[in-house]
Amino acid sequence: MNEVNFVVCQLFALLAAVWFRTYLHSSRASSLTRHVVATLLGLYLALFCFGWYALHFLVQSGISYCIMIIIGVENMHKYCFLFALGYLTVCQITRVYIFDYGQYSADFSGPMMIITQKITSLAYEIHDGMFRKDEDLTPSQRDLAVRRMPSLLEYLSYTCNFLGILAGPLCSYKDYITFIEGRWCHLTQSGEGRKEERQCERTEPSPNVAVTQKLMVCGLSLLFHLTISKTLSVEYNIDEHFQATASWPTKVIYLYVSLLAARPKYYFAWTLADAINNAAGFGFRGYDKNGEARWDLISNLRIQQIEMSTSFKMFLDNWNIQTALWLKRVCYERASFSPTIQTFILSAIWHGVYPGYYLTFLTGVLMTLAARAIRNNIRHYFVEPPQRKLFYDVITWAVTQVAISYTVVPFVLLSIKPSFTFYSSWCYCLHCAGIVVMLCLPVKKSPRGKNTADLVPLSQSKKFDEQENSLGHNSFSTTNNICNQNQDLASGHSSLNQ
Repeated sequence: MNEVNFVVCQLFALLAAVWFRTYLHSSRASSLTRHVVATLLGLYLALFCFGWYALHFLVQSGISYCIMIIIGVENMHKYCFLFALGYLTVCQITRVYIFDYGQYSADFSGPMMIITQKITSLAYEIHDGMFRKDEDLTPSQRDLAVRRMPSLLEYLSYTCNFLGILAGPLCSYKDYITFIEGRWCHLTQSGEGRKEERQCERTEPSPNVAVTQKLMVCGLSLLFHLTISKTLSVEYNIDEHFQATASWPTKVIYLYVSLLAARPKYYFAWTLADAINNAAGFGFRGYDKNGEARWDLISNLRIQQIEMSTSFKMFLDNWNIQTALWLKRVCYERASFSPTIQTFILSAIWHGVYPGYYLTFLTGVLMTLAARAIRNNIRHYFVEPPQRKLFYDVITWAVTQVAISYTVVPFVLLSIKPSFTFYSSWCYCLHCAGIVVMLCLPVKKSPRGKNTADLVPLSQSKKFDEQENSLGHNSFSTTNNICNQNQDLASGHSSLNQ
């Protein structure tokens, strides 16, 4: 699927989402109708974009559903995980090393990555809801647990609906079913203590403002990508003449600028996908303390926080949010040892089979642990006064942006040789610095007795979470739709307007 084809199909999906919300609103159409239409539109888009390769989506989803039914709730999450990820990996190996090495934009396995997330997430949610005891679950696992086996139609609608089949984002099964069935409620905050009260109403906020704003971001990102990004090639970092003649400050600045210019295409794709879901009425998260509607339930990034990140953790917390959530739920929370390393390895396998992915994520492990050690040992010296804090923030912003750029170069270059060429031109300096930090700075223990350096950066700090999430929910602990926190209450209002 080339870039033009992707944009055309996503614009069609946007128009279809508006029609879906207007003419197949939950107050006008049955859940059955909405499921059927969402599934058929999704399969049509897949067939249009990928031809008969789209059958892989049905094969992967269909066999995974059979595993859920046949194996049983005790172990089916493990078999679904192994099969879905294994099938994805086989398709990626076939496409990359047999058919079309290096053509990332024409990757039919891209949608399969999202479907894999949905299949494995649902399998774990069913296992949590139908096999494990509530007292053994974390709060987020308890909120997302699925208490009955989905029908085949519900399952296919969730995995292959037109809202997210091309570019996602991932959403929880309960959130999606709540949207299809038109059940929702929200939290309001009252009193000086900002106590949360759950309410259900028959009115729904309009997504028009949120969709318009996101489409404006898409337009600016696309314009930036088509103009500036083309002139600032990441590959130029390994150009022989550039390496031989450029000074170190020039190399550092160009590294940052070239990776900065590479991000708008992701901003465009993910923001457009978010806008499509919002246009259909999906993605409402509740109201903030000012009474403003929030349409960020399944948002995949926060651009301002990404570009102003002052730590490796803060960058990762706001980049590809739903994938970070998936990694946290299916791997980090359930890992028996070295959850950080296991999570980064799973992320590399899920992304694909290019060697550059593995170099990026292995480097990311080192950078994450080193950044954690520095923060735990140094940051408290710079909290006060404000001038010292400002100085610390400026320095950590610059270091974070360079470290992120340094880490993800292989992700863009894909191959081993150019990746090592780049790192060699930098004398592996940040790798060496990370190792020195890990050897010299003590690793503090967390309250649970685990090394704090082993905590994956998939959840925000309490202070940052309070600032960024006025509903009081950690975006990396749960994307639970507000209505899903009280399914029994919402089920009594099946006629609520979506």
